[in-house]
Amino acid sequence: MGDRYATTEIVSPIGKLRLAVTETGVVQITLPVSSGTGFKGGLARSLVDAQRVEWLPLLDKSTQQLTEYFAGQRREFDVPLDLRGTPFQLQVWRVLNEIAFGQICSYGDVAAKTKSPKAYRAVGLANGANPVPIIVPCHRVIASGGKIGGYGGGLRAKRWLLAHEQQGALL
Repeated sequence: MGDRYATTEIVSPIGKLRLAVTETGVVQITLPVSSGTGFKGGLARSLVDAQRVEWLPLLDKSTQQLTEYFAGQRREFDVPLDLRGTPFQLQVWRVLNEIAFGQICSYGDVAAKTKSPKAYRAVGLANGANPVPIIVPCHRVIASGGKIGGYGGGLRAKRWLLAHEQQGALL
């Protein structure tokens, strides 16, 4: 038998999020306006042979931390993650986790930190494939020159997240 996982929905200022956790960590967050295969498709791809259960302890902690983040009461997450991706994607996601609350950087900056300074397009693809947005803060990456760039959850959500963090960084 494969993994066990549980899911829930969270109402947030950017819309309804769908969250999935395994016994290991948070495995997926789907934003309200998500591109790609969607919540079920993402789970089917990353959790092959997984059994859905009604509840796992990490579901409560993850929900609480996301709720605190949206309420302006949390800047960092300490829930464990169950990230599944290629070695390069995992490397990019580790770099994203180093971007401090309220800060931004460019795709080129992330590429340089992966020791692949010319791989900014590959960084963009890895950024877009991030299975746990918000917790792994892919919204903090913008195009060089200051343009917001794309976001799998929609530009409205990205703008809201950046403004939310800028406001919280001032407190």
